[in-house]
Amino acid sequence: MSSRALKAVWYEKWYVHRVIRPEEFGGRIHLNLTGQKNYPIDASILDSRAVHEVFARNNTYLLPLQYREGCPQHSSYAQGHGVIAGACVTVLKWFFDESFVIPEPVVPSEDGTELLPYGGSDAAQMTLGNEADKLAGNIGIGRNFAGVHYRSDYQEGLLLGEALAISVLRDQAATYSEDYQGFTFTRFDGRPETV
Repeated sequence: MSSRALKAVWYEKWYVHRVIRPEEFGGRIHLNLTGQKNYPIDASILDSRAVHEVFARNNTYLLPLQYREGCPQHSSYAQGHGVIAGACVTVLKWFFDESFVIPEPVVPSEDGTELLPYGGSDAAQMTLGNEADKLAGNIGIGRNFAGVHYRSDYQEGLLLGEALAISVLRDQAATYSEDYQGFTFTRFDGRPETV
């Protein structure tokens, strides 16, 4: 599923959207505000609190990044990590009982050397489906935190991955020799889907 997801997202990146990365957009903001170039950027962005806070902290308008090497050189939209996560989590929710409550959930210790019982108030309500959705979200959001993607890259990436997985599962269902009635799972937007 992940290889199909990558093919779908690369098509979107190169043949449809071609969206610049946040790093490049930050560079354009920097050039505008330092008077070196005049890109058509809305004044509400140039005058935003976020831009001024970046300058106050770093003495530059350039976007601070988590990766020393900067952003990848290909288009930003949609997010590859998000598309793969969306596709793979959709298949997991289709295949497994997403309402299954995870027994005795655990968390890592502070030093990461052992697993400890999770004692949160939601411990008895943690389901496979909800935890899978969180995992998909965390994968995509992490790339946003790093400064290499926009929120829309991740959000729409999950949905593209989900749509791709549903399409593949529907095509695959036509090849089953038994009387297949489908499995129902919950989409990322909360709607039930039967494939």
